[in-house]
Parts: sequence; structure tokens; C-alpha cells
Amino acid sequence: MRGDGPGQGPAPATVAGGNAASLGWPSLGQDSPAGGISVSPFPEADQIDTPGLEVHLEPGAMLGPFQIIDRLGAGGMGEVYRATDTRLGRKVALKVLPKDFLSSQEGLARFALEARSASALNHPNIVTIFEVGQSGSSPYLAMELIDGWTLRHLIDSGPLPVKKTLDLAMQIAGGLAKAHQAGIVHRDLKPENIMVTQDGFVKILDFGLAKLHGPLRDAAGKAAESLTQVGLIIGTPDYMSPEQAAGRPLDLRSDQFSFGLVLYEMLTRRCLFHRATPVQTLSAIIQDELASPLEGLGPSVPPPLRCNDRSPRRSPAHPRPCAASSGRVRRRDRGRDPAS
Repeated sequence: MRGDGPGQGPAPATVAGGNAASLGWPSLGQDSPAGGISVSPFPEADQIDTPGLEVHLEPGAMLGPFQIIDRLGAGGMGEVYRATDTRLGRKVALKVLPKDFLSSQEGLARFALEARSASALNHPNIVTIFEVGQSGSSPYLAMELIDGWTLRHLIDSGPLPVKKTLDLAMQIAGGLAKAHQAGIVHRDLKPENIMVTQDGFVKILDFGLAKLHGPLRDAAGKAAESLTQVGLIIGTPDYMSPEQAAGRPLDLRSDQFSFGLVLYEMLTRRCLFHRATPVQTLSAIIQDELASPLEGLGPSVPPPLRCNDRSPRRSPAHPRPCAASSGRVRRRDRGRDPAS
């Protein structure tokens, strides 16, 4: 995540510039780079207690087998660099945990949790982790380097055509379904944590706040426990589910609610529950009536997908309902004007 802590800002995105014209969108310029991720054991948070890497690696510097090319961006969970894997000659995005976080149990837990969660998944719409490692006492994640933009950048750059929105929504829902089938609830789905490549492929990023279930939770140990306590509110307020905002136990339906909020914003360029302060936003999510229904936004916008019912009994805890709903709307809309 980008920001000083959970819920305090967008997540770091590792993007490598590019041309949005290939997606049928206007030229968007360069966004903050976003990366991917891969597998390897990662030390438990309480096993790292030595000073770490100073900030800002210079071009040409080596971190393990990776040679730094340039700095792509920074956020609350580390700095991200474009680098070359000298063993394979491929470009990667390298996320490095900053020195200050090596004394933070929460920071270490989130870094370890991101590594374990993302590396357990293999799906075209989830960023790929190539390697998790340590150079000296400095942990790092080597991820796929994504040539594209954050969904936030695309939303802020102008209206997204409905058909492209539905295509992206199907991909987001598919990636979420894969995570849910593996026992992983993302808990921080938002436009800043979703990348779109120049070819139009979605990549879900940043599993640093994920909640694990089943064998994955058992394997993660303390890294998962420290971020999954009942009553602990973590995430980004604008995109929380009611149970998340209230600190109640949650399951995959929480991600489905967040997905509905992201989809609403893609169609309307409005953040449905955003208020003047985070506390007011959380209160609105828990108790306010839904405003600005999609039906009133013109004929090109389909009826709302049912991902935002706030009742705990809103739908079965099944990993694919939003994907199926998005697919039905997309099939129904095939007869519309291609420009819509």
C-alpha cells in the first residue's frame, strides 16, 4: 500500500510507461510503475532484527542477483525499482522493504504476507512473484514488470467505455475468484492495486493485507495472525465492506463488496461512499442508504451488478458470483454500439 499505514492511501504501483492508445483510451502519459511477484521461503517477522537497507538504491547497484536500473516509485510498504535479473537477463520490478520497517512487526508481517499470498497464486490476472529473498538483512520481492497503468490512472484520465469496463471487470472478478478458491481474501481491493497492461490485461497487486484461510493461514503463522485479529480495522476506507469497516469477521464476500465499489467508480468516476473524513466514510459504508443508482446515469450504463448488498446474508460465500454477474451483463450488452 501507498501511505503511512493501512487505509491511509493508495498502494504503490510499479508501472513501466507505455501508450494507452492500444486500449482505445486517450494517451495517459506515465504513471507510477507497478510490479509483480514470485516464490521462495520468507523469514517470519520476528526473525529479522538487524538494520536494513538505506533508502534509494542507485542505478547499477546490486541487490542479490538483481542490478538496479532506476527507481519506479515508493509507498508505505517500500520502494520499487526496475532491475535486471543478471541470471536470466530479464527485467523485473523489485520491491525493497525500507530500513525503518525492519523494526516494525506490522511492516514485516505485511511484507511476509504479501510474499506468501501472491506466490501461492498462479493466474493471468494476478501479478506474478518470481522470487522472494534477502540481501544481507534487507528483504525484497522480485515481481513481473508490468507495462501499463493503474486502474486509478485510467479512471482519472476520462470515462471508460462500458464494454471495456465490463471486460476489465470480468478479469478482476476472475483474479479474485482464484484468490478466494485458494483461501485468500485480499482486503484492499481498490483502483490503485489494479494494473492494466498495454494489451488490456488486468493484474491484481498488493496482497500485503490479505486474510488467509485454511492451510495457507496455518503455514503463514504469526505473519497472518498479526493482521487478522477480530476488531482490527485495516484497509482503505473508501473501498471497505460494512463488516470490514466495523471490524467484524469477514470472508470473501468482503472482497466482492469492494469489487462492486471499484466497478461503480469505473462506470461513474465517483467513489460511492467517500466523505470528508475516513471516520465519516466508514460510517456511511455501515449505515447510509446507497446513493446515485446506476440506472440514472444514462442508457449506456447497464443496471447495477449485485456486489454491494450490505447484508451479511447478501449472497452465498461463493468465489464466482460477481464474475458470473459481470459475464451476464457483458453478454447482454454485445448488441450495443461498439463505441459505448
